[in-house]
Amino acid sequence: MCGISGILDTSRRQEGKVLQEIARRMANTLLHRGPDDGGTWVDAAIGIALGHRRLSILDLSPLGHQPMVSICGRYVVSFNGEIYNFRALRDELANLGHSFRGHSDTEVLLSCISQWGLESAVVRFNGMFAIALWDREEQRLHLVRDRMGEKPLYYGWTGRTFLFASELKAILAHPQFDGEIDRGAVSLFMRHGYIPAPYSIYVGIQKVVPGTIVTIAPDPEIPSTIRPYWSVAAAVERGMAEPFRGTANEAISHLDELLSDAVKLRMEADVPLGAFLSGGIDSSTIVALMQAQSMRPVQTFSIGFHEAAYNEAAYASAIAKHLGTAHTELYVSPREALEVIPRLPAIYDEPFADSSQIPTYLLSKLTRNHVKVVLSGDAGDELFAGYNQYFWGGNFWKQTGWIPRGLLNLIAAGLTAVPPKSWGTLFRIGSPILPTWLRKPDIGRKVHTLAEMLTAECPEAMYLKIISCWKPPASVVIGDCEPFTKLTDRSQWINCPDAVEKMMAVDMMMYLPDDILVKVDRASMAASLEARVPLLDQRIIEFAWRLPVSMKVHEGQGKWILRQLLKRYVPPAFFDRPKMGFSVPIDSWLRGPLIDWAETLLDEKRLREQGIFNPEPIMQKWREHLSGTSNWSEQIWLVLMFQAWLDQVHTDVPCSV
Repeated sequence: MCGISGILDTSRRQEGKVLQEIARRMANTLLHRGPDDGGTWVDAAIGIALGHRRLSILDLSPLGHQPMVSICGRYVVSFNGEIYNFRALRDELANLGHSFRGHSDTEVLLSCISQWGLESAVVRFNGMFAIALWDREEQRLHLVRDRMGEKPLYYGWTGRTFLFASELKAILAHPQFDGEIDRGAVSLFMRHGYIPAPYSIYVGIQKVVPGTIVTIAPDPEIPSTIRPYWSVAAAVERGMAEPFRGTANEAISHLDELLSDAVKLRMEADVPLGAFLSGGIDSSTIVALMQAQSMRPVQTFSIGFHEAAYNEAAYASAIAKHLGTAHTELYVSPREALEVIPRLPAIYDEPFADSSQIPTYLLSKLTRNHVKVVLSGDAGDELFAGYNQYFWGGNFWKQTGWIPRGLLNLIAAGLTAVPPKSWGTLFRIGSPILPTWLRKPDIGRKVHTLAEMLTAECPEAMYLKIISCWKPPASVVIGDCEPFTKLTDRSQWINCPDAVEKMMAVDMMMYLPDDILVKVDRASMAASLEARVPLLDQRIIEFAWRLPVSMKVHEGQGKWILRQLLKRYVPPAFFDRPKMGFSVPIDSWLRGPLIDWAETLLDEKRLREQGIFNPEPIMQKWREHLSGTSNWSEQIWLVLMFQAWLDQVHTDVPCSV
């Protein structure tokens, strides 16, 4: 795993030494992504400079050094990631007459592009990657991102200079970049807790959309182009058009075969390798398939918390013992977890508020003490319907979608006419005769959420109401100008007949790449650890979308087919239990050890002077949270993560209007 960065100065006024120094400075901000080696490549006549930081995984010798020039001399690459099928590609290329100096996948990548051209080569790659390729013959810079966005890549212009990098901190290191905050991105952040691609927190800087190639010319008058080579939407549509026709047992066996091979490819490394093991369905399946193909115990890692509601360590330990892995676990104290929080803005570079970022970093740090590469079980929920909102959201739409909108709007108006606190009082009075499932905290908020869902005119609109944090962002972001996303732009909606599949497809396009994979990449890379995700092998994604919903959701339980696969390796008693999130008790911490930190960042005068947030709704939720009458930890955490980022990463506050 590596960090890449670069410059294309279309004014061509910078001397080679100056370009090289800027490229070196940008690359060195990514030292955590590549502590083993670094390099730059410059062509001052064109105004281009590529930078690289290397975490050596394959071919640890100097023959894997980057930036690397192709044997034919036409291409120069700065590459972050892994091409898992590089050995098969290398054999194919050798039969076509290619020779190789070392045995890195970078050299194979360049030879593939030399042989077949960029796009034809990329579609052959099974891997995770962010690629910056300079074509010396055509004088074009190509930026390529893997199919699901496992590896990050930002780009944009500052004046006549084009910049790109794995992380925003490298772009911030360029002397001409001023970093104006994009108010639209703030609105997206307050809705989602992350900033979805192609947007970034800065005006003029974008994320390369997963599965696309961005091409830039050294002449700013020539417009850049963005072309897809793969997409979730296309995979979904192909799956619907070519559904799996076999039996359930045949589907389980085929998934076993595909996932075993995906795991095998991702166990290729010239350094020690292990796996995250939470004890849940996804990570347990990955570890089981690893151990089935390993001659020695696989090294597995988990962390535990002393708070029972957040602790899965005992389950992970039991599964590790059953499979015979070499297991390491660490119980984390609240103090150790809290010590991570000041580091979060620098790790994530732009506001990011998935609180599981804390245990993910702690787990990565623990794992890096033992291995350099780790396999992760991420993506099982999005691929095989593991999230609870899929079940109750799908059922809700099935029960209400046929009712006339006018009637539903009247019901919703009646429900919202009663304030949440009053609903809470009514439910408390009636609690002796109410069923257990209605005796819940914040029941008034839940009633209002239900009312919002009743007003949704389609499953996509319903899902937007389910997943939104601040509803709407205009209630808190001054001058809100929220841009469209794949969830709000009707032209990007996927034609799925089932509401559950609609929600899964949206999460595959947004939540998975822009939250889950961002969290895993930044947390692992901050510890100089490479994380690989076998479930994101494109063959598995495409097969999953060929399966009927009934093989994912069965009798109100998700991930049916994964459960059946895991049963071949682990008895059900080890994993048949309610789903637990990988989280920490932010709600109680905000009322306890984090209260002083939070009070400082939420200072009403400070918020008003910054001019980004409307302080009134924030302060109201903060008071209600402290009183214990409501749990607003998710919403408060978003504001705190933005304020902490503003304090540490972006001290000046120019902000778009």
